[in-house]
Amino acid sequence: MAQQAAALQTYNNELVKCIEDLYHSRDEDDRQTRDEEAEKDRVQHDVRVLTEKLSRLNESLAQRYAKRATLDRTIAESEAAYSKILESSQAQLSILKQEAGSHSKASESRRKEQ
Repeated sequence: MAQQAAALQTYNNELVKCIEDLYHSRDEDDRQTRDEEAEKDRVQHDVRVLTEKLSRLNESLAQRYAKRATLDRTIAESEAAYSKILESSQAQLSILKQEAGSHSKASESRRKEQ
């Protein structure tokens, strides 16, 4: 009977040790879970901050692209108008030169006639 009591005591000690190990494992798992939850909260906060920043950047870029498109259109229209002004000026100059040449020839003819 003493042998059975000793065996029972050994089993009891091992059972208590196993239960204590399980408590320790659970406590360690709880600690790791809290650490991961804290990290998850930090990452979610960072994601929110970065998402807001990304949204602001996208809005700013959209405004800049619209502004650039407006400037490109204004530049193209101004260059086209300037080209037309140059063409008109060149045509006007050509007409004035022809008229000046005609007047010069007429003046020479009159001088010769006089």
